Amino acid sequence: MDHSANFTIAGIWASTGPFARGVIFSLAIMSIASLVVMAERIIVFRKTRKDSRNFAAKMGAILAKGDLQQAANTNMGKDVGHLGRVIGSGLTAYRISPSDKEVAVESVARALERQAQREVQSLKRGLGILATVGSTAPFVGLLGTTMGIVTAFQLMAASGAGGLGTISAGIAEALITTAFGLLVAIPAVMAYNFLSGWVDARSVDISESSNEFLDVVARHLGGSHTPQA
Repeated sequence: MDHSANFTIAGIWASTGPFARGVIFSLAIMSIASLVVMAERIIVFRKTRKDSRNFAAKMGAILAKGDLQQAANTNMGKDVGHLGRVIGSGLTAYRISPSDKEVAVESVARALERQAQREVQSLKRGLGILATVGSTAPFVGLLGTTMGIVTAFQLMAASGAGGLGTISAGIAEALITTAFGLLVAIPAVMAYNFLSGWVDARSVDISESSNEFLDVVARHLGGSHTPQA
């Protein structure tokens, strides 16, 4: 019997059993899910970064003058990015804050912190899928390999033939699931690390911008505080 014919992709696929094919289909679904998350997050990240930069350029000029009333009354539209939503929540809190300086500053600080947490969580949406795929795909492939090797040895025992040549095609079939699992996991892990680093960097940006805005509020309230309800 010529076992070499089984070492083509078509030959290996034709010889795979239902369990191995189920593992491969599962890995294919995991791969598609991770690719969808990658594409969606990249699109969202690019848009929110662009919108945040536009917001910072426009609002920064107003806040540089220390004119919080104008800043609070300026309508920047809906596309303000993660930074615009955080600062916007601070401006809303400033408008409705009481006349007491310490209470007003604390109210603005809490509003900034709450919105910052929401934005970071929003940016992390879908990253759990990448982490799950990256951590489980190799084990799913290994499961297929383990069961494939067991099947190969069972066939060898049933046929009564010995030697590596007898089960080489079966082992190749089994190992292909591990290779596929690694091909799915490696891009998912790389994407997760890259996107997580991006979110961490934006979290630092949000924190710095929130502190700068809070300093502007504190200086403004140190003079005259005339928020409008």
